[in-house]
Amino acid sequence: MNTDPENPYRVGSQVPEQGPPPVYADPDTDTTGGVIPYKNPHALIAYYLGLFSLLPCIGLVLAIPALILGIVGLRNRNRNPKIRGSVHAWIGIVMGGLMTLIWTLAIAAMVIGTMAA
Repeated sequence: MNTDPENPYRVGSQVPEQGPPPVYADPDTDTTGGVIPYKNPHALIAYYLGLFSLLPCIGLVLAIPALILGIVGLRNRNRNPKIRGSVHAWIGIVMGGLMTLIWTLAIAAMVIGTMAA
């Protein structure tokens, strides 16, 4: 029976047990498991630009910034090992350099082909 006049919904006189205190995430830990280097945006952007540089017509425009941002992202990673993203930066560097070379050769071949015709 309720004997508390201030709280008519309380049953009995016992206070419910409190659980353990909440555990807050450490700001230095990576909640993504290190898969997405969100603390190194240069490497992340270089990765995506390197992948999208495979697309025709815009490949050269995306490949050059991928190469530059990959180098910047790798330098950031070397300065501060706490941030991740070296693999993303390397993919940006390799894809950016390779696709810059391929698209430059393809454009040169098209220009030479049209001039010869």
